[in-house]
Amino acid sequence: MTHFTEGTLRVLGYLLILLMAALVLDVVWQVLARYLMKSPSSFTDELARFLLIWVGLFGSAYALGKKRHLAIDLFVNRLKGRNRSMAGNFIRIMMILFIVPVLVVGGSRLVWITLTLKQVSASLAIPLGIVYLALPLSGILMVIFVVADWVESRKPV
Repeated sequence: MTHFTEGTLRVLGYLLILLMAALVLDVVWQVLARYLMKSPSSFTDELARFLLIWVGLFGSAYALGKKRHLAIDLFVNRLKGRNRSMAGNFIRIMMILFIVPVLVVGGSRLVWITLTLKQVSASLAIPLGIVYLALPLSGILMVIFVVADWVESRKPV
């Protein structure tokens, strides 16, 4: 499981670099077009919005996989032994109970609905289901990372 998650994190890291580079280029182009050429581009605002969605969701999955996500661990750090393990398991269960219905199931339904209705974006004319695909994909990655963390925590030290 560790090799799989490490490889997944590596690929996800490269994907985030590409998405972030595209976002920076897109915003720089928008600024140059608006202020230097006095002709704002019609698609850059929408593209930046979509890229930010993907960077935010996949960045959250990446941070979770690297165990660098935001956490209030004041209480958990005070616990020792079995109590700390039980608290960690409770937290993992709560994370899965949030991620699965909201990101995976809800995101999948949103993708399905927007693709079924053939909704497209205004400027880029791409199917919105592709944009919203970041929800279930990042949710699946998050569940994988939580389960991998749980398996890792069960190994004897």
